Amino acid sequence: MKKFTKLSILLIIFCMSILGTTVAFAEDKPIELHIGCDSPEDTVTYIFLEKFAALLEAKTNGKVVVRRYSNAKLGNDVELIEGVQNGNVTFAVQNTAPQVNFIPELAVFDLPMAFPNIEIARKVMSGKLLEELRKAHAKKNITLLAYADQGFRQMSTNKAVSKLEDLKGQKIRTMSNPNHVAFWKAVGANPTPMTFGEVYISLQQKAIDGQENPLEAIIAAKLHEQQDYIVLTNHFVHALSLIGSPAIIETLPKEVQDAIPLAATEAKEYAYKMTDERAAGRVKIIEDSGTKILAISDELYNQMKEAGKPVYESIEKKIGKDLVDLIQKEVEAAK
Repeated sequence: MKKFTKLSILLIIFCMSILGTTVAFAEDKPIELHIGCDSPEDTVTYIFLEKFAALLEAKTNGKVVVRRYSNAKLGNDVELIEGVQNGNVTFAVQNTAPQVNFIPELAVFDLPMAFPNIEIARKVMSGKLLEELRKAHAKKNITLLAYADQGFRQMSTNKAVSKLEDLKGQKIRTMSNPNHVAFWKAVGANPTPMTFGEVYISLQQKAIDGQENPLEAIIAAKLHEQQDYIVLTNHFVHALSLIGSPAIIETLPKEVQDAIPLAATEAKEYAYKMTDERAAGRVKIIEDSGTKILAISDELYNQMKEAGKPVYESIEKKIGKDLVDLIQKEVEAAK
């Protein structure tokens, strides 16, 4: 079977977007759309993607076929958001952290310890904050459809952490997000941005002491195999955004456009359920491997949040006080 490279897939999609209006809308052929993510199939990211695609096909009675692409086949996170923005990719599911360079307002998700639990995070991400962020996305030629999540990001390390001093000097891999880097510096660690694909070998070779990711990602990449502890820091919610290209969506028949937000909402609820159901299994996999899971005390949690206050101030300067105030107000209202 002929193998297609990422570039060839994108070229096919681009050509179809130029030549395909009459083909895609032909009476005897379904409209072909595309959705991608940077994650493996055995993750909530892909499960969210798959459920949305299946629901959209069902709700349009076969008028739409959604081609699914995992593992960065349509590009990494940055390439995906650019593809959506430019009208070359219809939909994408990705974490908000890589999107901050495109939509600065998404730095609200980088406020350390902003959400006391996942239930409150979900309420806030589905309320007034969602509407404000939809406006910010629209200004950048992106349609924000819904937020799901993979729970919270957690720390893994080879050193037990029970007090703030235990974080001092630990070389922790982070994403290339300046707010994440600033937080880990604030709590005394030594943050080291690198691509996700480099993390396992870097842990194995002791180039870094630890890293931070949701449990889903830790298991998918087998990072726990190289770590003695998973520390449940719950420092950032790992939000998953379902975004779409208005350049494509606005050309679709009305019944298809109407089905998109309905499918997005149902897929979001399903993704929540899957995140919660899979959490216990992920914990068991980690514990069975011999890696210990450590919960942190309320005292340490509050100390880390207090240490991260300069990040709040920095983000406020970048995106304005209104959004930072809104998320804090919405959290209080949801308690």
